Amino acid sequence: MRFEFIADRPCKVKTFLKGHDISKGLLAKVKYQGGHIWVNGIEVNAIYLLAPGDRVSIEIPAEVGSPSLLPIQHPLDIVAEDEHFLVINKPAGYPSIPSILHDESMANFVKAYYEEQTYENQQIHIVTRLDKDTSGLMLFAKHGYAHSRMDKALQAKTIEKRYYALVSGHKDLLDAGEIIAPIAREAESIITRRVHPSGKYAHTSYRVLKRFGPVKLVDIRLHTGRTHQIRVHFSHIGQPLLGDDLYGGSMDFGIKRQALHCHSLKFRDPFTGQERVHEAPLTDDFENVIMSMQNNLEKKDFL
Repeated sequence: MRFEFIADRPCKVKTFLKGHDISKGLLAKVKYQGGHIWVNGIEVNAIYLLAPGDRVSIEIPAEVGSPSLLPIQHPLDIVAEDEHFLVINKPAGYPSIPSILHDESMANFVKAYYEEQTYENQQIHIVTRLDKDTSGLMLFAKHGYAHSRMDKALQAKTIEKRYYALVSGHKDLLDAGEIIAPIAREAESIITRRVHPSGKYAHTSYRVLKRFGPVKLVDIRLHTGRTHQIRVHFSHIGQPLLGDDLYGGSMDFGIKRQALHCHSLKFRDPFTGQERVHEAPLTDDFENVIMSMQNNLEKKDFL
């Protein structure tokens, strides 16, 4: 894959390319795995001194897929795809990556898709992960350079992820609010998290969209990306997610997984400069709970 830039100042090639998110590791791949760097059509090395206006071209070698990640055929709900990115609407029940407990993951499915499409780059790069039982949008980078650029966007907090959740609890919930509370690992668990002063800073914004008696449909924005952040924060304020028995959520409303769905993904495309917004509709289990709650309220009003 080839990329071109115009030098804007005198500096070494490697310094200039670093300003375009090409890391030392990526330059090493170019040097040792069959890539090339050209300046004005002449092949050079990374310490070549540029002049303003020089045309810099870099060819990044194709990426071989990991042999330890097995391809597994599975239908994919592809929301958007181009040469740099793949956006998928993930169903609940599948983890982002395989583990000892779960050997069928979105990474396995995407690898099978890449092989089927005979893409030049076969390495799987996940930019935004989701928990196994969370549904919604996942962003994949289709090559290492795209992944590097999106990692920088993650660090700068310019990728906006929004979630729908169904919550219910014994405490009142304001129409909108900010939850800022540090999250730490539970002392006796490698899975469960909790709000604790020893934890890392975590910030969640929310807005209540609809109320169905004790159940609320909430639109949530993450400002940080701590493990189980939404689940922990809403449990902390007395409004755990429906179906989330790990954090005290009710199992009485017909949904058997945490009621959490990533419905919106917004970011600036680093290759085109255009803002991209992708959406995923509510899942059937969300819709079933909402319809059931609406019907119950209508019956009460009728009586």
